Amino acid sequence: MSTPKNTTTLATRKAVVLGSGSWGTALAIVLSKHFDEIVVLGRSEETAEEINTSHTNSRYLKEVTLPENIYGGTDLAEAQDADIILFVVPTSATRETVNKLAEIGIPESTPLISSAKGIERGTGERMSNIINQSLPNNPIAIISGPTHAEEVAIGLATCTVVGSVDKQLAQNLQQYFSSPTFRTYTSQDVAGMELGGALKNVFAIAAGIAAGIGLGDNAIAALVTRGLTEMTRLGTALGGQPETFMGLSGIGDLMTTCYSPHSRNNRVGMALGQGLSLQEACDQLGMVAEGVPNTLSIYELARKINIDTPIIDAVYKVLYEDKPALEALSDLLTRDPKAE
Repeated sequence: MSTPKNTTTLATRKAVVLGSGSWGTALAIVLSKHFDEIVVLGRSEETAEEINTSHTNSRYLKEVTLPENIYGGTDLAEAQDADIILFVVPTSATRETVNKLAEIGIPESTPLISSAKGIERGTGERMSNIINQSLPNNPIAIISGPTHAEEVAIGLATCTVVGSVDKQLAQNLQQYFSSPTFRTYTSQDVAGMELGGALKNVFAIAAGIAAGIGLGDNAIAALVTRGLTEMTRLGTALGGQPETFMGLSGIGDLMTTCYSPHSRNNRVGMALGQGLSLQEACDQLGMVAEGVPNTLSIYELARKINIDTPIIDAVYKVLYEDKPALEALSDLLTRDPKAE
């Protein structure tokens, strides 16, 4: 076990990343500049072996060579002596993963950082709350922003935000997530950051649908702009600060996800707009698009607190009520006129 630590004297010996997909691997690359050892834990023995022998993760990041201080594994016990632990598993797996981590046992002083962008279905819980429920005494932070793994992994310039209610923890972690090409800011609005990261996935599907249908740049720009309004309205009702949605983890992430070909959610939406079924679109992607399950959980949450969310509603109807994509977007454009 590691010597107990506090948030003012974080060690840099070992970082553990839970999740061996593209974003988990990209974050491991970022941390490799600051830690002696980074262990990327996933479910695939094959991926772990590839990381250890070839220093690649070709399924998710083609033609990227990993630093030699990054190792692969599948045994969650590796996290017992970590100096920091990152949760980069799908949102649907966060509760199961943190429960297993609690059973194994880790020092209460080990910081836990969530990077998953989503809301749990049924409970409406944010990921940091889920982690806190099982490990209530550990310091908790999140990282969010316009950060496509494909660009981060090859060192293209990126800005992001580390958030925690513990200002000192956020500032300490900021150092470990900073480099000349990975500029990191801090925030104490954890709720706003997490909600922005979750909500933007739904709007990215909508933008992809619009592109797939062929509506053009004007319509997509309007859709993204109104998506920001909807994000802010729902996000503030759920506890986020309005200014957070105007920042990197709000509008920054929204723009990147709605316009980039790297965006999984945008690609699923585009396939839907081109006439594929949801199953066909997801199969074609071959990876998790968090916006698909999160549309359902966010739709349910918005209905529970009675917030007007026309774009979220439209995406929900396409995904879960088999409404034709063109009809859903046409309904949005022909809603009753109103002031902006």
